[in-house]
Amino acid sequence: MPYDHRKTTRRTRTRTRGLALALAATGCCAVLAGCGASQASPSDGKSTGSPEAAPPAAATPTPSGPSVTASTPGTASTPGTAPSLAGRTVVLDPGHNSGNFHHSQEINQKVNIGTTRKECDTTGTSTNAGYTEASFTLDVTHRLRDLLTARGAKVVLTHDADRPWGPCIDERAKIGNAARADAVVSVHADGSAVGNRGFHVILPARVREGSADTTKIVGPSRELGERIADRFARATGTAPSNYLGSGTGLDVRDDLGGLNLSTVPKVFVECGNMRDPKDAELLTSAAWRQRAAQGIADGIATYLKG
Repeated sequence: MPYDHRKTTRRTRTRTRGLALALAATGCCAVLAGCGASQASPSDGKSTGSPEAAPPAAATPTPSGPSVTASTPGTASTPGTAPSLAGRTVVLDPGHNSGNFHHSQEINQKVNIGTTRKECDTTGTSTNAGYTEASFTLDVTHRLRDLLTARGAKVVLTHDADRPWGPCIDERAKIGNAARADAVVSVHADGSAVGNRGFHVILPARVREGSADTTKIVGPSRELGERIADRFARATGTAPSNYLGSGTGLDVRDDLGGLNLSTVPKVFVECGNMRDPKDAELLTSAAWRQRAAQGIADGIATYLKG
């Protein structure tokens, strides 16, 4: 889940084009059985309960090295056939930090997100078995980094579990801006109700208030998000969210500091719902995480190559 989602003020929704046809071609609903269920409508489209509580101490996450490879069910490309990304800079933002659980005072301090002030960061969610979102996002980010560097891109990470907590949401945005990134992708997993399944990509709304001005990045960010949603569905065989986005796999928000403060194209990818057992089974699979990274990498590549 986005690390600054908890105090949602308002949300803008929009429509997209083309994704439904691509999803139908892959037959992705066969993998996520429930993808055609009626939409749930939690107040913020996010988690219920208390996903920010520390995970069970006895939990043992699935082994997660970035070297796992797997064939993909869709039309994902391989590094040998993918277009070169030489000369392009991509910033990857692994959502949350495992150390946040031990630094509640620091992450609860509020920072400016352009339109208001929000907590510096949160712990993120976890599966019922205790596999944390922070562990998931770092693993997928490592896999994604390797795929992109193999294509020649310069990849910058906002953090690499190399600091005790954070970084704060405003700092994460600044890292992408300072790198003059061609694309920034923040990797997450949602923490919604059981039965809510599937992935979605969060796009920046048009915001021009306080120190936030997303006017120049709304268009390119949407293009980036649409490409990622399409390729993610192809690579993983999974369906878009059945609880928000009206089946498009896209959601537009104006309350996330990581988007509001960005001056370069940026999106968040919510790879699935950690609180749903069926989605959790996918998210804890190393082979599936490799496919997720492949889909995101393919989406970024098709966006950057036009």
